Formats: sequence, structure tokens, C-alpha cells
Amino acid sequence: MTTDVPQPVLGRDYARLLVLSAALGVPVSLAAFAFLALLHELTHLVWEELPAAWGFAGVPWWWPLPWLLVAGVAVGAAIRALPGHGGHLPVDGMSVGPVPASHVPGVLLAALAGLPLGVALGPEAPLLAIGAALAMILVRPWDATLDDQGRTVLAVAGSAAALSAIFGSPLVGAVFIIEAVGLAGVSGARLTRLVLPCLLTSGIGALVFTGMGSWTGLEIASLSLPDVDAPARPDVGDVLWTVPVAVVVAVGVRLVHRLGNAVARRAAAAPFTSAVAGALAVAVCASAYALITGRSPMEVALSGQALLPALAADPAAWGAGALVALLVLKAVAYGVSLGTLRGGPIFPAVLLGAATGVLVAPLPGFGAIPALAAGMAAASAATLPFPVSASVLVVLLLGPAAPAMAPIVLLAAVVGFVTEQYVLRPRREARASAQEGAAGV
Repeated sequence: MTTDVPQPVLGRDYARLLVLSAALGVPVSLAAFAFLALLHELTHLVWEELPAAWGFAGVPWWWPLPWLLVAGVAVGAAIRALPGHGGHLPVDGMSVGPVPASHVPGVLLAALAGLPLGVALGPEAPLLAIGAALAMILVRPWDATLDDQGRTVLAVAGSAAALSAIFGSPLVGAVFIIEAVGLAGVSGARLTRLVLPCLLTSGIGALVFTGMGSWTGLEIASLSLPDVDAPARPDVGDVLWTVPVAVVVAVGVRLVHRLGNAVARRAAAAPFTSAVAGALAVAVCASAYALITGRSPMEVALSGQALLPALAADPAAWGAGALVALLVLKAVAYGVSLGTLRGGPIFPAVLLGAATGVLVAPLPGFGAIPALAAGMAAASAATLPFPVSASVLVVLLLGPAAPAMAPIVLLAAVVGFVTEQYVLRPRREARASAQEGAAGV
């Protein structure tokens, strides 16, 4: 995660910046709503309407193969032929900051052709890019008076507006943006002055999303859970098991990203061929899962946000074998997607954390919902890695169960973040330095 958000202007100029942020919130949110609604409709068409129209009772095991081949060709074309290479590489994390307008066609092609057809990534990274690029396009009439500081702030605010619904709450989008730039080195007064535009555009974006959904009747997919049957408070067993489970989840997330990095290094020399091969690898994982478990290949393909509510609603309905198959094959599909395709890294990680929690919930003294919450929080904090955003996201996902599960969420987020940033990352960097030194010799 890298960005450079300089100190915005003060006084009347800053007030004008707030007005521009509010004005940008509406068109950026409308564009984000259209993008998400189109993603939802395309996904529904490919994975629900077409199998039913062709006489299948469900999604057949081989269904991902042709669709992901198409996805790989389209994403590969965007990476090789269009400016911006279809967006940034997902394994590099999330990127916040100005995006040139010339990158938008490639981002849209890679997202609209890849995500609905089964790429195991989420829509959050394309949304960030679309929000930032559209903000830059819309402020062009004021370029003569806006300096680089103001344009950068508006680009970040545009990203916040675009993210306001995909996480199910405008607060998550605003906190995510603010923590991202804060961890990138923006602090003190500069960070404080960035908060207001992000909060403003996120709130306006949420209003637009709500109004457009009611007015048009169109649906957009956001990360959400049903009301879960959580205990009144976590017990000692829940707290004790949360620590090792969070460590295991953080290590698992790192292994998946290690796979993504290895694949990305090989893909750099032939991005088009690698995108096609990567998409077909995702299809093979999804089809193998369907053959092994008898369940839908959709559970391994796609971002995982549609499976998360079903997993949380009835954890007891999942057998250990199905969960292990889901974890292994989804992790491989996710890792390959991180290194070869385009999209966001958060949604599949949340699903893998949730599935891990459900798998270990039978441990003595560990409840299903505390285990689910711990897995999601640890996976989110290790993936982003933004512990505050991860905690806020999971707490809001839990709805009425949030007050009882908040201690578990916070503990898991901290343990997951510390494991990744202060245990695994230093070892990884030391190993890389040693390899570079040996190569130099």
C-alpha cells in the first residue's frame, strides 16, 4: 500500500474543497452504483439464469471452464493492450490515490469480464480506481485553481464515495481510506484534514446507493451477514482459542499471498498467457470442488461474498470434508487470481477466515459464532493489513451480535495483524535480503 497525500489547503480554499467533495459524492456514487448493479446482473445471468434456462437443476461441475476461459482472454487483453494494465496487481494490496482517466477502460474491461465470470477476487479494487479516476475527470474544470494537493484529496474522497456500499456501511469505506493513507505516512493535521472529505463523500454515497436501489429496484452485492445466533458474551474458551486460531489464519493468508507472489513473478514475462492460464486454474479448482463435494462450483469461483451469508446462517450444516475442500481449493484459486488476474483481495480472504472459523468451531469450549468472528477478523487484518478497518468491518457485519463479539473481533484482528507484520514479514524480508546477497556474490 503506497500513496502520497500531501497537506490540503486551509481556510476558504479548504472549505471550497469540502464543497467540491460533496458535489463529487453524487456522480461518483451513481457511477459506482451502476458498476456494482451491472456486476450483480451479469453474475446472476451467468451463474443462475443461464443454467436454469438450459435445463440444469443447478450449476453443473464443468460450468466454470468455458466462462473462465472467456474471462482469462478478456482480462489478459486488458492487461496487455490497454493503459493501466487493467488495474494494479491484486497481490500488491490496495492502492489509494489519483488514477488517470486513460486507465478506466482497462479497469472496467478487466473487472466486468473477470469478476462476474468467476475470477476469485472482489470488486473493491476496481471501485477504488473508478472513484478516483472519475473524481479527477469531474474536477478538470477547476484545474486552473486546484493544486496537486487538492486534486489528490478529491481523488481519495472519490474512492471513499465509491466504497461506501460495497462493505455494507459508509463508515467502513471511510475508515478504510483514512487508515490506508495514515499507514502510508500521512499523519497529524494532514490526516485530520483528509478525514472530512472522506466522511462527507462516504455518507453521500450511502444515501445515493440507498435511493438508487429503492428507485430502480436494482440490487448490488455488498459484504453482509444475516442475523446470527451469538452467545450473550464470549466465555473463557472462546478467548483462549481465538489467539491460536488467529495465528493459524494469518499464516494461511500469508501462504496464499506467497503463492500469489510466486505466480506473479512468472506471469510478468507473459501477462496475457498467464491471465488465461490463471483463469483456467481457477475453473479447474471450482470444478474439482464440485466433483469432490457435490456442491456448487460457485463456492470456489467468484469473490465469496454470496457464500458468506450461507456459511454464517447455518455453520452446523457444513461437514468437515466440504470445509477442508473449500479452504484448499478456494485458497489455490484465490492465490492464482492474486498473481495473474485483476480485482480486490479482501472478499475471498474474509470467506477463507470464516470457513476456517466454522471448521475449528467444534474445538472444546469454542462457539461457532465466536470462531466465525475470529476467523474473519484475523484474515481481514492480515490481508489488508489495516487492523482498525478489519475490526470495524467484522463488527458491523455481525449486526446485533456485535456488542457481544467485539472483544473476540478486536483480539483476533490484533493477533492476525501482529503475526503478519511483526513475525512473518520480518522473516520474509530477511530471507529476501539473504537471497539478494547470495545472488550478488
